[in-house]
Amino acid sequence: MKTAYAAASLAAFLGAATLAPTAFADPAEYQFDKTHTAIRATWTHLGFSHQAIQFTDFDGVLMLDFEEPENSTVDVTFNLEDGFWVGADQDRFVGHLSSPDLFNISEYPTARFVATGFETEDGETGQMTGDLTLLGQTHPVTLDVTLNQRAPNPMSGTPTAGFTATGEILRSQWGLGYAAPAVSDEVRIEINTELTLVSE
Repeated sequence: MKTAYAAASLAAFLGAATLAPTAFADPAEYQFDKTHTAIRATWTHLGFSHQAIQFTDFDGVLMLDFEEPENSTVDVTFNLEDGFWVGADQDRFVGHLSSPDLFNISEYPTARFVATGFETEDGETGQMTGDLTLLGQTHPVTLDVTLNQRAPNPMSGTPTAGFTATGEILRSQWGLGYAAPAVSDEVRIEINTELTLVSE
């Protein structure tokens, strides 16, 4: 129930790490390593448990400038048709998520996150703000972002940047108020991603 999705998208801001400039020229195009990217939304169910969904079908434009983060571009689109993973009882649960009660996917098959600003003081932690469009409504989202590591991947040699981003939204802002507050209106977003430099 959120995105943020976006998700993903985080990488944008992180400042000047001390790696070879030839390997990390700025700005540069990056892409999601989807094998090592997880975008999850978590909420509280009737006070008994914390439940989660994972967004599985997404792509974006990621132009990252580590020296001048304000020049970065993060624009991620989520395909919500067959774009959820919940684990057990997948078909029934995803069927409800897709219904007019919640994501209303027949009318709104995609969601989008576009970053609008980046702030960092140390180049390793900071905040990314952006606009999340869901169910035809656009509202601002703020994610706390941590640069976990920026280095050549030891397996492939490809310049890679790994990030964790977290934030919280009120799903009712986007018209996703079904069963609130018994099912929490507050939804936590957690994004863990590895981004790889696109070869020219």
